[in-house]
Amino acid sequence: MPTDRLSATFAALADPTRRAILARLALGETSVTEIAKPFDISGPAISKHLKVLEGAGLITRSREAQWRPCKLEPAALRGVDDWLERYRKLWEQRLDRLEEYLRELQAKEASESKAEPKTEKKRGRKK
Repeated sequence: MPTDRLSATFAALADPTRRAILARLALGETSVTEIAKPFDISGPAISKHLKVLEGAGLITRSREAQWRPCKLEPAALRGVDDWLERYRKLWEQRLDRLEEYLRELQAKEASESKAEPKTEKKRGRKK
């Protein structure tokens, strides 16, 4: 079982059913029954998915009489965003360097093609 929050979040996000549940909850708070409707899996299976999401801090569940609403906790994704940001910056820097290198190559090719003398082929005509 993951020991840190980021690992728990990634483990929760690794499953497509849980990601679909989060996508539904991004539209607003809803009941477990409504969450389960589009899935062809049992109630206990949905419950297990919800427990994983709750354990990762991605959702909260409450109880209001018979209604058991679930709510997305978007702040829990901040750790993932922070982690990804480091790599996003790294790749942006690398792509910027690649772009600069390509510009230099293109400029070099353009200057070399201008510097080359143009040779015209002369065709001899018969008289």
